[in-house]
Amino acid sequence: MIRPEKMVPAQSGMAETVWRDVCAAAEKAAENEPKLLGMLDDVVLSRTSLGNAVAVRLARKLSRRDMNRDELEPLIRTLLKANPMVVDCMAADLRAVVERDAACHNVLEPLLFFKGFHALATYRVAHILWQEGRHLLALLFQSVSSEVFGVDIHPAAQIGCGILLDHGTGFVVGETAIIENNVSMLHEVTLGGTGKEKGDARHPIVRSGVLIGAGAKVLGRVEIGECAKIAASSVVLNNVAAHTTVAGVPAVTVATDTACCDTPALGMHQSIDAEL
Repeated sequence: MIRPEKMVPAQSGMAETVWRDVCAAAEKAAENEPKLLGMLDDVVLSRTSLGNAVAVRLARKLSRRDMNRDELEPLIRTLLKANPMVVDCMAADLRAVVERDAACHNVLEPLLFFKGFHALATYRVAHILWQEGRHLLALLFQSVSSEVFGVDIHPAAQIGCGILLDHGTGFVVGETAIIENNVSMLHEVTLGGTGKEKGDARHPIVRSGVLIGAGAKVLGRVEIGECAKIAASSVVLNNVAAHTTVAGVPAVTVATDTACCDTPALGMHQSIDAEL
């Protein structure tokens, strides 16, 4: 069962704060690297909001013969203007990258260059379309995102805010998956089904604070409890309790701490030292 309070931004209006940080970083970058001035001006310096900047960046990345930039940019901009909470989610995603990825130094970097953020932002646009009943257009966004970023997220999936999709390559999320706020996932993670069954409960539920390591596969309608940790390359076929670390094929519990207040998704510590 989805908990609505876990699927909203922690801070309404976060986009404005993040946008100021993006602009400051872009101005500094323009001074230090003149060769990037054209892109910086197009994506950030000539824009008035984070939503507009995201619309430009995605349009530059996703434009194809099927839909060119002149069609994509106003479409995305209009959708985001009508859904400001989605832009707040994108701002929380950018902040998550800066806070959890040691290779990231400011919010401008993922906005411009990190395909994990780009793929997640594309999903958020496609999800708006899916909710509006514009399924074919939503699936077009999914298809192009898969080709461009190597990330395949079904537009019907439900994904909260403050998500870190590190690297992104090979990341797959099925139609009925649910991911709450403040979750970190690395490349080649799959949140998939177990066959060709139908219905609205075929894919995993990932609660807030979870860390899923690179290459892990979580299959079926299993629930990953709050602040759980899944080790890299594990195959998870059963529920995982909150504040529990699992590892292996199939995954088994290797550490527990019911009094734990730490949030693995935020700390990004991927050790699996046994504490049973």
